Amino acid sequence: MIHGEGHKPIIAEAAKMAIGEENIYERVFIFELLKGKNDPNAVAGAVGFSVRQPKFYVFKAKAVLLATGDATLLFRPRSTGEAAGRTWYAIFDTGSGYYMGLKAGAMLTQFEHRFIPFRFKDGYGPVG
Repeated sequence: MIHGEGHKPIIAEAAKMAIGEENIYERVFIFELLKGKNDPNAVAGAVGFSVRQPKFYVFKAKAVLLATGDATLLFRPRSTGEAAGRTWYAIFDTGSGYYMGLKAGAMLTQFEHRFIPFRFKDGYGPVG
């Protein structure tokens, strides 16, 4: 089994060494994408705030990767009990990335796909 908690510190250290610790911002809630001045169809940055300190951030970027996650709680899971609290039903996957992308002019496609965890003996979860 691969457990993310063992790999995250290794990848975080590699990121710090590659781009510099001063260029890593943690616990910043991004709520708006900024459009390009010269190209209104391009995203040129983002706006956010710290969730721990009274700070406001404006990020300027040549490229923006929107990796906010899915929208897992749009539908109720078929499973009952403790399965609803597992990470594949994460409460923080609110679909905010869909909103920000749509507001910035992105075409959203393939919403017909929906995650359905497969059931297997003595367990449940995203397998197969």
